[in-house]
Amino acid sequence: MATHYISSEELNYVTIAKILNENMTLALSEDAKARIQKCRTYLDDKMKTQETPIYGINTGFGSLYNISIGNDDLSALQENLMMSHACGVGEEVPQIIVKIMLLLKAQSLSYGHSGVQLDTVDRLISMFNNNVLPVVYQGGSLGASGDLSPLAHMSLPLIGMGEVNYKGNKVQTADIMSELNWKPIKMQSKEGLALLNGTQFMSSYGTYMIMKANKISVLADLIGSLSLDAFDGRIEPFHDAVHQVRHHKGQIATAARIRSLLKDSELIVQHKEHVQDPYSFRCMPQVHGASKDSFTHIEGVFENEINAVTDNPTIFPDEDLIISAGNFHGQPLALALDALAIALAEIGNISERRTYQLIKGIRNLPSFLVATPGLNSGFMIPQYSAASLVSLNKQYASPASVDSIESSQGQEDHVSMGANAATKTYKILKNVESILAIELMNAAQALEFRRPKKSSPVIEEFVAQYRKVVDFVEVDKFMHPEIAKSIEFIQNVELDLPEGKFDLDFEQNTKLN
Repeated sequence: MATHYISSEELNYVTIAKILNENMTLALSEDAKARIQKCRTYLDDKMKTQETPIYGINTGFGSLYNISIGNDDLSALQENLMMSHACGVGEEVPQIIVKIMLLLKAQSLSYGHSGVQLDTVDRLISMFNNNVLPVVYQGGSLGASGDLSPLAHMSLPLIGMGEVNYKGNKVQTADIMSELNWKPIKMQSKEGLALLNGTQFMSSYGTYMIMKANKISVLADLIGSLSLDAFDGRIEPFHDAVHQVRHHKGQIATAARIRSLLKDSELIVQHKEHVQDPYSFRCMPQVHGASKDSFTHIEGVFENEINAVTDNPTIFPDEDLIISAGNFHGQPLALALDALAIALAEIGNISERRTYQLIKGIRNLPSFLVATPGLNSGFMIPQYSAASLVSLNKQYASPASVDSIESSQGQEDHVSMGANAATKTYKILKNVESILAIELMNAAQALEFRRPKKSSPVIEEFVAQYRKVVDFVEVDKFMHPEIAKSIEFIQNVELDLPEGKFDLDFEQNTKLN
């Protein structure tokens, strides 16, 4: 089993996908160990002579910052923080995202500006390597002083408390400590705050979703191209010259991909009776491309964040500085997550419109894409389901980052709500997968009514793969299982396209239990 060494080298999405896809283990590089130890030694030495209070190290937290804590109580202070802040509510965070949280927290602590013990980071890494995944809840973070509540749940197993998912079961951490030969770690000064202050909950959701979003973007182009051909659409709106004069990179890339996908299609070059196609077809480069450009910006925001120090206070041993500031504030991520929500929702929005056009009974396609409409309802109601999800996404896409609420007796008087932005964007992402799966059902069905003519070799191969999972619908049948199989197909399919292979869907490949 290969090992990824956490070092000064920056993490990126390809590396994270590789770690998860290949079930790699983690380890600290020697330079990371040295940085962590240097900072911890500096803090220990500082506390021996420090007479004035240092926030979070020998004081209370939040609005209790003005209460000094004696040296004998510094360990209890940190453990009390971890227990009292574990106030999560609602549904559990998916285990794959919890695993990314462990990776990103270890990465952030490895830079040597947090003051934690080496044993603490090593235990986080052991949890990752052994798939001991803390039970974390989706509700409870304001995305301001970091993700306090979810990170508290993530950190409780370090001191032998809380619940974890392990070998397919949810168990108390205390019940598996002897099996793993672990003992609870005694928290030292600053450690609880270093673990709880930070943006790893928001960052993990964002990292997961941006990788998923890139595959969704490719799927939208592919399924949209299939729909265009099945609808007897025109290729002219995708001519490169049209897009070069507008200059948007995502638009240019989308048009190029659609041209590539439809190369050598018999359908796309046949004579057309109509002069124009509806916007949901001919404006795919403009709409899909705008989402691509948003994804590019959001990728940069999160790649920066996953390689950052986001706890507080920040320790600079070489400068003899301990600075209480605000790197834990989630505003950069909240804005990016809201943008991601909108960009994903729009991919679903235009997809459903293509589905609607396919079932209208126009351009020599039968009503609701069934040979004997009336007796059979065909694909009438899958479009309802897609429309319902599109409408729900519009509600979820309302930005969380414009909201704030006062907390901690006014000390935290502006919060980002980035955690809420993360969890609702995750719901949008899942809905968009379903919307695209429904479009694929309709487009593949419509294509059969164009026989014997064929689409392009790439699209025909894609449809052939799909037909191994979902059959052509001759007469009405129970549709829910078909939709479920279609969703599973797009979640699992490896896309080997002319421009390269796309397979960042690590969730299916990672063994969590």
